Amino acid sequence: MRYKLVGAAAVAVSLTAAVLVPALMPKESRRVHQHQVYEEKAACRREHAVGELCTHLPLVVIDTHGVEIPGKFLSKSIDETGRVERRYSRAADGDTRIQAEMKVIDSQGYNHGDDETVLDTDIRIRIRGRSSRYFEKSSFAINLINEDQTNNNQSVMGMDAHHEWVLYGPYLDKTDLRNYMLYNISGEIMDYAPNVRYCEVILNGQYQGLYVMTESITAGEDGSRLELEVNKKYQTYTGYVARIDQDYDREGHADTFTGYTHRRGSNVDFEIVYPGSSKLTPELDRSIAQDFSDFEKALYSYDFDSDTLGYNKYIDAESFIDAFLISEITANYDFGALSTYVYKSTDNLLRVCMWDFNNSCDNFSQPVGWKSFELDETIWYVMLMRDEDFTDQMIKRYRALRKKWFSDEYIAEYIDETVAFLGDAVDRDRRRWESTYATGHGLLKDVSRNPQTYEEALEQLKEYLRRRLEWMDENIESLRQNSAESKVKKYSEIAN
Repeated sequence: MRYKLVGAAAVAVSLTAAVLVPALMPKESRRVHQHQVYEEKAACRREHAVGELCTHLPLVVIDTHGVEIPGKFLSKSIDETGRVERRYSRAADGDTRIQAEMKVIDSQGYNHGDDETVLDTDIRIRIRGRSSRYFEKSSFAINLINEDQTNNNQSVMGMDAHHEWVLYGPYLDKTDLRNYMLYNISGEIMDYAPNVRYCEVILNGQYQGLYVMTESITAGEDGSRLELEVNKKYQTYTGYVARIDQDYDREGHADTFTGYTHRRGSNVDFEIVYPGSSKLTPELDRSIAQDFSDFEKALYSYDFDSDTLGYNKYIDAESFIDAFLISEITANYDFGALSTYVYKSTDNLLRVCMWDFNNSCDNFSQPVGWKSFELDETIWYVMLMRDEDFTDQMIKRYRALRKKWFSDEYIAEYIDETVAFLGDAVDRDRRRWESTYATGHGLLKDVSRNPQTYEEALEQLKEYLRRRLEWMDENIESLRQNSAESKVKKYSEIAN
């Protein structure tokens, strides 16, 4: 396979067959759906103290020794360019994280806070998210560390060993299902999607409710996460991860060609997530930005659909098709503007990785409905959909997904089985956050859309997916209008 030199630094891409083969192997066989492999446990015979937690789920116990976890939203302002700047709480020393201890308890029987641990490690922790930092129930970014502050790669709840994790707390999503279900389904369909496990959390002795331990999107070793590698000394890499998001809180914003197409909003940034700051030299930064711009220039060019000069040699088209369909089915309309991850793996093709279904399936502050396609005019797809072959593949792929992973039967069964698996953990979480179910309380602007019970939230999710897929069945062929001659002409003509 041929690899091209990219960017001003002429960054070399060096691969071996031993690295390449694992990255290209199908990953469906490695997908574990927690609720499907769970084995019923014998009744707990322990005599419990009043209020003592007894759970069939893995239990995460975090102790910050009384120090408040930084990252809560404080204020925001808008500068003279219109860019929104947000301020978040910090540790006493000004850091964005604090050090704490984390234990994971995951026995063959029921789990309690004082049971034997399967993982006991120091961590660095902060509150994570963007809009979710406003929520009462926080989500956390966690780094596992050793005593000497180096990374401590560990397997968590059966997932591949790594040091970076996200402890996601469902709050806006009253079903507790969206991220768990849709990451798992995406992982069956695509080359990679983050692995997830349900757990319950105790923070500084206080029960915090039901959480989803989630892999972060980054590189890993021995088949974990994405097969990427950077050598800072020799200025080489075998892939990278980029993120498109609004007002992202990392330093530096890569300048790629898409910025000139006005397909990204003024507050939307293109960030290089991997390599991280410790390995991302200015030369690598420029090279990766240039590499991505090469794809975008080909995509927005006169020869965009050419086999030799067009976009097709830069991307795995099936990955972009699957990302579009999953996002349209679930009305995950942040896709393309917020929380959108694109990575280049060891075969030198760009792929999409799904992330954050919190607002999906009509769980956005404003109702999104189900009777329209919304993403065919968004970044990249405004041109991809002009290609008749791409559109044809899109429609065929949708029909195939409807036969299995997005069939009515599979989705209904998946929801019901997951709810049965969660059992009384849902009730405990509801009691912990019962104020969010009070009459008239809710994060959706139309008060009537906020579910008042767990059963009502489940029914809303099921009904949305049923109606959405029924409408898409009837209208998927209409996507062909994007590649009709009348629409393609204005992108193909050369101005005099």
